[in-house]
Amino acid sequence: MGRMALFHRLMAQKTNARNFFQFGKAKGDTGKYEQIVSPGLVSPERGVPEDIEKPPYYFENMPPGNTLGSPEIKTQAQIDAMRVSGKLAARILRECGKLATVGRTTDEIDAFAHGRIIESKAYPSPLRYAGFPKSICTSINNIACHGIPDDRQLANGDIINIDVTVFLNGYHGDCSKTFLVGEVDERGSFLVEATKSCLDQCISLCAPGVEFNEIGKFIQSYCDEKGLESIAAFIGHGIGSYFHGPPEIFHYYNEFPGKMQPGMTFTIEPILSLGGPDIGVLEDGWTAISLDGARSAQFEHTILITETGTEILTRDE
Repeated sequence: MGRMALFHRLMAQKTNARNFFQFGKAKGDTGKYEQIVSPGLVSPERGVPEDIEKPPYYFENMPPGNTLGSPEIKTQAQIDAMRVSGKLAARILRECGKLATVGRTTDEIDAFAHGRIIESKAYPSPLRYAGFPKSICTSINNIACHGIPDDRQLANGDIINIDVTVFLNGYHGDCSKTFLVGEVDERGSFLVEATKSCLDQCISLCAPGVEFNEIGKFIQSYCDEKGLESIAAFIGHGIGSYFHGPPEIFHYYNEFPGKMQPGMTFTIEPILSLGGPDIGVLEDGWTAISLDGARSAQFEHTILITETGTEILTRDE
C-alpha cells in the first residue's frame, strides 16, 4: 500500500473531484479502456473476530505512520516473522488475482481477501488504517492508487492493481500486482509488462551500501526510455511491526541521502503511467485518480537487504 509524500498529498487534495477532468486530456496514445470517473457504492465494514491480533489503529483513528528518521535494522527473529507475513500476503494476492474476471465486483474480491486473511489468523492491514474502509486496495485503469473496493463490475479490457497487506504475528507483509481483465489492448498490456519489469530491475539494484536514490534514478531513466511517466506522489516505505516507516523510497530522480544496510526491510512500488504524472484525490479522501484520465499500473514487493544482496519477502512461490 503506497504512502503519499506529504507535499504531494497536500497539493493533490486541492483538486475537487467533481471538476478534475477540466485539467485536460492525456497526450499521445493511451489505448482503449473505460475511464473511472467516480467511485461506486461501498459496502459496510467487514468484521474482525476478537481473537485476531489487531494493530493499534484498529482501536483508535490514527494518522498515517511517519516515514522520516533512521531505518530499523531487523533482528533475525523479526526477519523470520516478516517472512511469514510476506508469504501470506503473496498467497492471498495470487488468489485474489484469479478473481479479476469480467463481471466480478471489486467488493467481491475484497470480501474474498478479507475472509482468507481472517481464516489465516491474520489482520487485513488496510482496514481502518487512517480511516480506510476496506481490507484491500483495488485500483482500476486511471485510478493510480488506493482505490476502494465497491460495486462496479470489472469490464473486458480493464487493468486492475490489487494491493494486499496482512498483519500476522505482529508484522506486516505488503505487495501488489496489476492484472489484466479479459482482452486488454496493446497499450495496456505494454504498460503492465513494463511496470513489472521496472520493479524487477529496481530490486536487482538493491544491496548493502547502495544509495536509496539509485532506485528513483533508475525509474526515471527507465520511464524516459519507455515513454512512460512515474507518478511521483507515492513512495515506497519501510515496514515491519509498523505499516509505514523509514526509509522513504522515492520513485523519481532524487539526491536524498541514505544507504541500504543488511537487516533493512522496505517496499518498492512504482506506479507508471501512459499519460502525465499528476493526480487528484477524490472526495472519499483515498482514491487517487490521474488528472488526464490516463491509465497507470503498479507492482510492489516487500524486500529485505541481506549481507550479499536482497531477499523478496513477498515472492509468490
